[in-house]
Amino acid sequence: MREPVEALFDVAHPHPVQAGSLHAGSLHAGAYSAPYVNPVGSEPAERRGRSAASAAQAERGRLSRIAALPGIGTAALALLFGAVGSAGVAHNGGYAEFVARNGAPRDIVARALGFSIEVVTISGLGELSESDVLAASGVKPTNSLLFLDAETIRERLTALPLVESARVLKLYPDRLIIALEGRRPFALWQRDGKLSVVAADGVVIDEMRDERFIGLPFVVGEGAEKRLDEYMRLLEAAGDLKSRVRAGVLVSGRRWSLDMTNGVEVKLPEREPEAALALLQRLQREARILDKDVISIDLRASGRVAVRLSEEAVAARAAATSRNSRKGGQT
Repeated sequence: MREPVEALFDVAHPHPVQAGSLHAGSLHAGAYSAPYVNPVGSEPAERRGRSAASAAQAERGRLSRIAALPGIGTAALALLFGAVGSAGVAHNGGYAEFVARNGAPRDIVARALGFSIEVVTISGLGELSESDVLAASGVKPTNSLLFLDAETIRERLTALPLVESARVLKLYPDRLIIALEGRRPFALWQRDGKLSVVAADGVVIDEMRDERFIGLPFVVGEGAEKRLDEYMRLLEAAGDLKSRVRAGVLVSGRRWSLDMTNGVEVKLPEREPEAALALLQRLQREARILDKDVISIDLRASGRVAVRLSEEAVAARAAATSRNSRKGGQT
């Protein structure tokens, strides 16, 4: 069935979108801290023969040498605090709440070691806002760059209708780069009376809400949005008549009809519609067929043109025929 083309161009103006790079100070996550706990370790088995005092002295010496290494003391303390904190909340049944508020234990440790996400730089925003991208990515202040899954972030972003592709790059120790390739509005698509803005690949970007898109190519019918390349070839084949084409209507998923700006419907054949358009151009040059009082021009049969007149034209033609008949009878 052919869906009628409706005038659905009463649109509201959206709020303007600001694009640019985001320096996400809001993503800065400070190191997690907990009350200091002094662990008591057991004596190694191979040293059981030594005296307790000698063993303790040797153990203190080893711990001192390890703690003196750059960053090791902080790491050990953070690991200890994370383990103690996690064990406590898990025991008390509040682990999920703890993670939601502070992040996973490994992220807490990584942030304490300097791998928090201090800056997020976003390029290629297009019609998106920085907040849209961050919300879709799922990146939060409780994440650490060390354990952030770049592939998961990329998959989340490419799920957005406005994003065709995305690259996510981690620059250690604390910077995240997101580069987007957006889908651009390419055409308008009407189905079941609903008008949408679609990209060149047919993906629906949004409902038609902005009059800026009124001039985009207009297709109608189930599946028409997936055959935009085919419709654009028909427009090119229309030559000088291209500007007079208002919309392309996909009929039963098989063939196209063109709705012209003056309301005339041009029915194209399923095969070789370009040849039919060449014939239409010739008829327009020789007989100004599109300027006649007609409703439709049927070019579906090869080598034949069927024209349906408007009711007024039919009435005028009938009246003219009647007058001619009377004149003929008087002679």
